[in-house]
Amino acid sequence: MPDTENEKNEQPPVVSTTWWIRQIILIVIAGFYLVFGIQLLISAYQLNNPSYFIFTFFASNFMILFSGALMVGFIYRLVTTYRHLKNLNL
Repeated sequence: MPDTENEKNEQPPVVSTTWWIRQIILIVIAGFYLVFGIQLLISAYQLNNPSYFIFTFFASNFMILFSGALMVGFIYRLVTTYRHLKNLNL
């Protein structure tokens, strides 16, 4: 029962404009590293030395994995905050 009382008295979260700008900047940075990782992966296939290929291949996949996961997380945070604020205003 106390949980429902707290939900009724819950104040809407204050999200400033700088928070939205920071999230968009983080999405752009993650997108840059995602594109850079894809370009690095493509260039790995042009290498002649097998050890350089392996190192570059795994490094590019590592970059793609982390930047993609961070981008998805930032977008998810942005969308859930927007939906939460939209539901509070209705």
